[in-house]
Parts: sequence; structure tokens; C-alpha cells
Amino acid sequence: MDYWNILEYGAWAISFVLFGWMLLDAFRVNRDFEEEVLTSSREGELELVTEKHDID
Repeated sequence: MDYWNILEYGAWAISFVLFGWMLLDAFRVNRDFEEEVLTSSREGELELVTEKHDID
């Protein structure tokens, strides 16, 4: 295995990690915000909505 194959596998690994991170973030955003807020086109409406946080 040469240098370029190692770089190729590394690039694929990084892309899979980024894809997984994007999916996780999409699920978190979907959980924390209502559909009406996410599809709203009004400026500044997101600042009025607070995220759901569990404070222990």
C-alpha cells in the first residue's frame, strides 16, 4: 500500500465522520426546535425561541 492509498482511506474516513456528525446534528435540531420555527422566513424569530436544555 502506497502513500496515496493511505491518504485516500483517510479522506474517506473523515468524510464518514463528518456525515455522521451532520446526521446527529440534524436529529438534535429536529428535537430541539418546532417545525414552524425551522421553516419560518421571519428574521430574528430564532432569537425569541429558547432551546430545550436539561439543567441538573
